[in-house]
Amino acid sequence: MALDRKIIDTLSHVTTATLTTLLLKKGLRNVYMRGTRPLNPGQPRLVGPAFTLRFVPAREDLATPESWSKPISTRGAIEAMPEGCIAVADAMGVTDAGIFGDILCARMKKKGVAGLVTDGMVRDVAGVRATGLPVWCQGGVAPPSVAGLTFVNWGEPIACGGVAVYPDDVVVVDDDGAVLIPQAFVDEMVATAPEQERLEGWLMSEVEKGAALPGLYPPNAENKARYEAWKSKS
Repeated sequence: MALDRKIIDTLSHVTTATLTTLLLKKGLRNVYMRGTRPLNPGQPRLVGPAFTLRFVPAREDLATPESWSKPISTRGAIEAMPEGCIAVADAMGVTDAGIFGDILCARMKKKGVAGLVTDGMVRDVAGVRATGLPVWCQGGVAPPSVAGLTFVNWGEPIACGGVAVYPDDVVVVDDDGAVLIPQAFVDEMVATAPEQERLEGWLMSEVEKGAALPGLYPPNAENKARYEAWKSKS
């Protein structure tokens, strides 16, 4: 599913921290994918539909180098990735096998994949960085995926960093990591998140002027009125 340009443009200006707060207010506490750290500092904030990939523990008769040539393989999954998607891989938090290396990441970059998110590891880190594909993961490791994992499928519900991810859920990633927006909440986040960012910008300006936090954050009635007056003039 390709995302509407308005969704991407709007959420590209909203931090994952703000999104977790807004989703918490809607009753969604478990939306932050644990272990998803930017491979490179300063990677751009990305927004895209989730393209899911699933690994299970390695089994000796299945997790072999020969499996890389089968139709159900990481190679096959990459060829199915649409432009603009964010690949989200369930690696079960395994840290002694890298799910993708530089060649696979280079192909993803060539296909226009926006980025890769996983609760596992990548390998060939210098090469992955050289591809320019933004990656969020637990870090780098030398062994290949089949040393600890068996790839089983793509395009189905997965768990990544303890979060349930369904295909085409919206993923937002920045310096804090990866956050999931369920499809049913996307329109509401687009409608409410920019105003929350604007309010927090005003609150920061008040703090920089020396304002005390009680009654300011969260704002009481007086400060809400002051904010609305400021907003009407800006």
